[in-house]
Amino acid sequence: MKIVVIGGTGLIGSRVVSQLEAHGHEAIAASPNTGVDTLTGAGIAEALAGADVVVDVSNSPSFADDDVLAFFTTSTNTLLAAEREAGVGHHVALSIVGADRLPDSGYLRAKVAQERLIVDSGQPYSIVRATQFYEFGSRIADAATTDGTVRVSTGLMQPIAAADVSDQVARVAASAPLNATIDVAGPEKLGQDEFIRRVLTAAGDARTVESDPAAEYFGTVLAGDELTPGPGAQLSTTTYDEWLAAQPTPAK
Repeated sequence: MKIVVIGGTGLIGSRVVSQLEAHGHEAIAASPNTGVDTLTGAGIAEALAGADVVVDVSNSPSFADDDVLAFFTTSTNTLLAAEREAGVGHHVALSIVGADRLPDSGYLRAKVAQERLIVDSGQPYSIVRATQFYEFGSRIADAATTDGTVRVSTGLMQPIAAADVSDQVARVAASAPLNATIDVAGPEKLGQDEFIRRVLTAAGDARTVESDPAAEYFGTVLAGDELTPGPGAQLSTTTYDEWLAAQPTPAK
């Protein structure tokens, strides 16, 4: 099959392309870097010509509420229209576990709006919702840091390796449309504060982690388990410690 991966040069997309190619598919990495822009429409028709599947793992360059909403709605509408024109038979999108349970977050509201456009489009689809990536632990810590103290929620998470997300997205893309949403998550459920402590300890980072149930996570307060997967989720087996042990040692 010819499968076009929007955002195909990024963390998830590049791995999805490699997985699909390893299984004999023609995988096209599409991004502004390759001349494909889902906001302006540039290069879209050419990239989708003859495509069987479109996988959208792109992300907004800005996380400001208005910007992220504009990105996901514009990009998704552009893709869906181009897919109808090209006769693409399957739209796959990567979203976030718990997005519909945390409406105070502008980013998560934008992901819900994206999902709604896909579901309402009439296009055969599959939506893969993933939990937070191990790779983004330091970004969560940095966003929560004030004066050297990392103030983070006690709400639960079930983080996952980016490679495991990519594997699942690739499998879904190479299969028949689900016309449904599935959750994918890692094997361990733990508090966000505990996860960030492990991240900083592994990095030799001396910042203090303060557990605060009222701390915001990208604009929203976690009441408990909103970021954990629902029943029937696909759980990976790679633990954080296993993922960490497989990372290259930083050059000195």
